[in-house]
Amino acid sequence: MPAKKQQPEKPKSKYGAAQITVLEGLEPVRKRPGMYIGGTGRDGLHHLIWEVADNCIDEAMAGHADLITVRMLPDSVVSITDNGRGIPVEKHPKTKKSTLETVLTTLHAGGKFGGEGYKVSGGLHGVGVSVVNALSEWLEAEVHRDGGAFQQKFIRGQAQNKVRKIKDSSATGTTITFRPDEQIFKDLDFSWETVLQHLRQQAYLTPGVRIIISNERIAGQANYHTFLFEGGIKTYVEQLNIGKDIKNEVCYIKRVFDDDYQVEVALQYTDAYQETLLSFANNIHTVEGGTHVTGFRIALTRTLNDYARRQGLLKEKDENLTAEDVREGLSAVISVKMREPQFEGQTKAKLGSPEIRGYVTQAMNESLNEYLEEHPRDARAIIEKVALAAKARRAARAARDTVLRKGALDGFALPGKLADCSERDPAQSEIYIVEGDSAGGSAKSGRDRRFQAILPLRGKILNVERARLDKMLANNEIKSLIIAMGTGIGDEFDISRLRYHRIIIATDADVDGAHISTLLLTFFFRYFQPIIDAGYLYLAMPPLYKITHGKDMNYVHTDEEKETLLKKIHPSATRSAGGDDKNPKIDIQRYKGLGEMNPGELWETTMNPANRVMKKVTVEDAEEADRIFDILMGNDVAPRKKWIQTHAKTVENLDV
Repeated sequence: MPAKKQQPEKPKSKYGAAQITVLEGLEPVRKRPGMYIGGTGRDGLHHLIWEVADNCIDEAMAGHADLITVRMLPDSVVSITDNGRGIPVEKHPKTKKSTLETVLTTLHAGGKFGGEGYKVSGGLHGVGVSVVNALSEWLEAEVHRDGGAFQQKFIRGQAQNKVRKIKDSSATGTTITFRPDEQIFKDLDFSWETVLQHLRQQAYLTPGVRIIISNERIAGQANYHTFLFEGGIKTYVEQLNIGKDIKNEVCYIKRVFDDDYQVEVALQYTDAYQETLLSFANNIHTVEGGTHVTGFRIALTRTLNDYARRQGLLKEKDENLTAEDVREGLSAVISVKMREPQFEGQTKAKLGSPEIRGYVTQAMNESLNEYLEEHPRDARAIIEKVALAAKARRAARAARDTVLRKGALDGFALPGKLADCSERDPAQSEIYIVEGDSAGGSAKSGRDRRFQAILPLRGKILNVERARLDKMLANNEIKSLIIAMGTGIGDEFDISRLRYHRIIIATDADVDGAHISTLLLTFFFRYFQPIIDAGYLYLAMPPLYKITHGKDMNYVHTDEEKETLLKKIHPSATRSAGGDDKNPKIDIQRYKGLGEMNPGELWETTMNPANRVMKKVTVEDAEEADRIFDILMGNDVAPRKKWIQTHAKTVENLDV
C-alpha cells in the first residue's frame, strides 16, 4: 500500500495584539473618509461646508444666533461664522485640553450628547466639525466669548498651538475657516450654485435667521446673497409653486408633543402631475425620506378619504383614493425637530426614529381635517384633483394591462423598430436612442451588435410634463421606450429588470435635436429618476466637425476645439479649393445630424467605447431640476420666455 503523500505544512499566521491596528484621534476619518462624509467626490467635498453650517444652524435653532455668514474665498478656502455663544475655550475636565481643541480633534465630542447644550440639533454623533478638521489641509478656529477673541490652528487635524487669546472682544460667536485636503479630495472646486441652494433651503427652515453667502473667489468680483424668510416652510412651498396653477392656499401645520418633538408641515396642490416633497429632520435634508414621511403619507391618504366620504365627494361604489392618487400635484415640506434623531448613516439621508411617525400622523390627522373643514372650497378643489388622478390611474392600469403585460416585459414582444444586442447581461449592454430612421440606419450598420442596441424614434415624443400616464401609454414612441427598457412604469417600476445599464440619448446638434433631448430628459426625470440616480443615463456627444488636412483627419466637438486645431496646422495652409502637395487645403465638414455620418464615421466618433465622448446625466439638486423642467416644459409661457431670454446668449453650437 503506497504511503500517503505528506501535505506541506501550512505556515503559521501571526495573529495577536501586534496585528490589531488601533487608529487614534482622527486617524479613522482620514483612513476611511467615506464612512463619515459619504465619499470623496463632489458630494463629500460640499459635505464639509454642511457639517460646519449645521453647527451654526443648531445655535440658531437653540435661540442663540440670528446671523450666519459663509464666505467662499480664493484657493478653495471657506470661512463660516455665526454670532452664537461661541465654542467654550476653557480646559475640558476629561481631556485636560481646551474644550475647543477637544471638539475639533475628538470624535463623539460636542454639546449634543446629553445635558442641555442643545435641545435640538442636526449633528448626529458629534463628529461633524472634527471630521472637517481631519479632512482639511488646515483649519483655523476663532471664538469670541467671555470678553475675548481666541484662536487655534490645525493641520490635517493636528493642533499647531494651544488655544490663545488674541484680543479683547465684546462679541460672541465662532468662525471656522478651512481648506480641504488635496490628499483626500481630487477636486476642490466648490459649486457656487450648490452652496447657494443648500443655504437658501436652510434659511427657509430657520425663519428669522439671516444667512449671508459671499463668493469672493475672484478678486474684485465678489457676489453676495442674503436669505431671510420669516414665513418659514409656508413661504418655501409658495416658492416651489411659483408659476403653477394652485388648487388651494397653503395648509400649514405646526404641533409640539411632549416638549421634545415638533412637527411642521406645509402642503399645497397644483395642476402638476408630479409630486414635490421635501423632508427634513433637525434641518437635515432627508433625501431618502424616513419615518416622518411614512407618517405623513399614511395620514394624508386617510384624511382625504375620510373627508371625501363625509362630504359625498366619493360615492359608496367608488374605490378609495390611494397613496399614488393623493401624491399627484402635491407640493409639501415636512420638517420635524427632536432630541437625538436616529439617522441611517452619517450622511443622514434617511430618518429612522420610530416615534416620530406617530407624532406626524397625529398632527396631520387632526390639523389637516380642521383645515379641510374650515376651507371647504379649497378642500373640494383638492378632492377633485386627486379624484381625477384616481380616474387616470385606473385608465393607465387598463392601458398597462393591454400594452405592457402581454409578455412584453419578458422580452417576447419587443418593439419592431428595436435592433437589440445579443448580450443578455444588462451591465454589459447599452442602448442608443437615436433621432429618426436615417440616424437609426447608420447606427444599426455601424454598431457592435454584441452589446449595442439601437432604438430609433420617429419625430418628437410626447411632452410628459403635460400628460398623465394613461395618455403617455397611448403614444407609440413612449410605449416603445418603456417596453425596450423592461422596467415597467409607475407603481410597477422595477429597476432590477432594466435591460441596459447604459442608456444613451443621441440627437442632432440643431434646435430639433435639442428639443428631442429635452423631451427625453423630461421623460426620464419624471418617470424613471432611479435610472438617472443609478448613473445609467448618458448623452452622446458626436463631433461637430471633421477637419481634413492632406492625409490627416481629425474630429472636434466644439468651435473652440476647431479653432485650436486650425492654429496648429501650418499657417500657409489654405481653406479654399485647390492646394498642392506642399500646401494642402483644409477641408472642414460640419455635421448637422447623425444621419450625415456613414456607419464607419458614426462608430468611430460616437459609438466606439475607446474613442467616444459621453456626458453622464446626474441630478445634483432635484428641487432645482424640478423647477427648471416645470419652466421649460410646463404650460405657463411667461416664465419659459423669460428663461430663454436670460440664457439665450450662453447657447453655443446650435444651428436653427
